[in-house]
Amino acid sequence: MKRLRHAIAGTCLMTLGAFATGTPAIAEAVIVEVDRATILRLDAPAGTIILGNPAIADALVQDQRMVVITGKSYGSTNLIVLDADGQTVEELTLHVRAAEQDKVTVQRGTSRVSFSCAPVCERTLMVGDTSDSYNELNAQIQSRIDLSQGQAGNR
Repeated sequence: MKRLRHAIAGTCLMTLGAFATGTPAIAEAVIVEVDRATILRLDAPAGTIILGNPAIADALVQDQRMVVITGKSYGSTNLIVLDADGQTVEELTLHVRAAEQDKVTVQRGTSRVSFSCAPVCERTLMVGDTSDSYNELNAQIQSRIDLSQGQAGNR
């Protein structure tokens, strides 16, 4: 029991020491939903942003003290922010999960299709949906984007 108390006290002292020196003791965790953005405000100006896996999340620098994080796919990755001198400003773990509201998933055997129901249910692209359904909807969305960009370019 005495060893456990010493181990806990040592861990607390190391953590307090890290805060006193400005070195991150433990990376913070940020939860982001797929297809949603969250704003990260920094205490110090950012010089460099390092994203562990850009397939899971995206980080867009708005200005030196604000980063917009967008969930792209399920999973976890990390984000490291360095200042102009290469010192760590922020170190975060990003957990990207499915949106909890307004989503309905229909599963028939191995076939899966997702819907966004806000307020009317419409098919939506979600990682894990059946390839045929996903690819068909993606082609329709891309076609519509291409049409709108073509119309915007003609003005």
